[in-house]
Amino acid sequence: MGIFGRGKRPAPAAGNGQVSPPPTPPLLRLKEESEPEAPTAPPVMGPTLPEYRAPGGGTYTQIKPEVRKRARVYEQRLALESNLDLRSPNPIVFERAVRLHLSQFMQADREQLKESDREQVVAAILQDALGFGPLDPLLADEHVSEIMVNGHEEVIVEREGRLMVSPIKFDDNEQLLNVIRRMAALVGRRIDESSPTVDARLADGSRINAVIPPISAHGPVLTVRKFRVFRHGMEDLLREGTLSPRVAEFLIYAVRGRLSILISGGTDSGKTTTLNVLGSLISHEERLITIEDSLELNLQHPHVISLEGRPENTEGRGEVTIRHLLRNSLRMRPDRVLVGEVRGAEALDMLQAMNTGHDGSLTTIHANSARDAFWRLETMVLSGSVDVPLVAVRGQIKSAIDLVVHQQRMTDGSRKIIQVSEVHDYDDRGPVLADIFRYRGTADGAGMFEATGVIPQKLDKMRFYRMEVPESLFIADPDVAGADQSRSRNEAPDDGANGTTPPQSSPPPAPLSAPAPPSIRTGSLRERAKQLEKREAGE
Repeated sequence: MGIFGRGKRPAPAAGNGQVSPPPTPPLLRLKEESEPEAPTAPPVMGPTLPEYRAPGGGTYTQIKPEVRKRARVYEQRLALESNLDLRSPNPIVFERAVRLHLSQFMQADREQLKESDREQVVAAILQDALGFGPLDPLLADEHVSEIMVNGHEEVIVEREGRLMVSPIKFDDNEQLLNVIRRMAALVGRRIDESSPTVDARLADGSRINAVIPPISAHGPVLTVRKFRVFRHGMEDLLREGTLSPRVAEFLIYAVRGRLSILISGGTDSGKTTTLNVLGSLISHEERLITIEDSLELNLQHPHVISLEGRPENTEGRGEVTIRHLLRNSLRMRPDRVLVGEVRGAEALDMLQAMNTGHDGSLTTIHANSARDAFWRLETMVLSGSVDVPLVAVRGQIKSAIDLVVHQQRMTDGSRKIIQVSEVHDYDDRGPVLADIFRYRGTADGAGMFEATGVIPQKLDKMRFYRMEVPESLFIADPDVAGADQSRSRNEAPDDGANGTTPPQSSPPPAPLSAPAPPSIRTGSLRERAKQLEKREAGE
């Protein structure tokens, strides 16, 4: 019987009839008895992230560790100097004072440094005193949208939706902690062991989140979502393949026809960008109020009032919640209210605003699907007012929300609107949604946008606001986005098995004094619109 389980009975030795002792199990052999170990294959690892390089294919200038250590020594000596220029907020005056004192220190120490090392010492001191250390070049790089620091040795950036490893590193955790503390101090916050997290917005609009030990076992962790100046219009979303021309045209009608729209999606799926584009389509005769936790929207609109929430201070006072801002905004005579994102009890106030004369309001919500967005909305409302029955909550949602636009981040980093649905009803199983447009992925990764043939029930409401939407827009005919759409139209100009051309609508008329809708048709679609106009003029 073997030691680690049932084994074979040893066979008797030849000749003497005695049983030979069982062989020593491999796990119990002495080291000198072991055979030479065969080389083991390295563990199978997943694909590694590509290395991010500076614009133009270059690399960032990394300050040498020994130079940075020398710079820290000089920083301590500079802190003891009484020269007021070393405390000047003017960067030019401060740099001049630093160079002057460094020359004096080196002369006193009889120390000689190469010009390149001396410039790196100055750069390191300026980074630590005026900037954010090694992160300065990444913050200045417009190609980088997000920076993730996982301890002092790992910096990951996001570029065009893809994660890449940055060659920039911190010297140690203490240097990273100093940068985090400086970021927090600039916005009047603090972070230490008693308050080991911070979530704030920098002066340029970038959002930061930091977590430090003891609650972070990985060491200090910093996430910076850089502020993006929104220059996007509907043409940009079309060019990036976020939606198709037919979806874009319908959304223009929906916004100007004052349909209340809920934009759902996961993290970094492009919800805020879509909200910014749709908000910029609103008539210039309307007064808009935007409410956000952290200011991100930049609507191309002449009459916008932006309100921003405020966290509590170190004494636990002074907090201004989104719910408070929503209630206050209703006294500011808004035509529409745009909430950057609903996360909690303010969802009830948002629904009430939509149901009290603020048709056409817009907001976003985190959700995995359009249906999940309504489940989350119900939960948020109930969390803020537990005495409201579920039937009443669902009635409020059904009356307030007209459309839900679900957006998703694809595997290649692109963002696409994969579902545009109308809220028809609520039953015992939840919301009854009717898909108007859908995005259907294909095996080759191209994908296409298609109309389902469903004609929205809200067309009457849009007509009330002088938006006559042609029903031909909803013909169940696949509409491929971007370059795929242009290529397929050029290859098959008839677009139909019977050789006929489906009717296309002309661009929507501009309501009131709003600017004319942008030309969103491309290729043969624009030609069809011209043919339709000529045909209508002849009739």
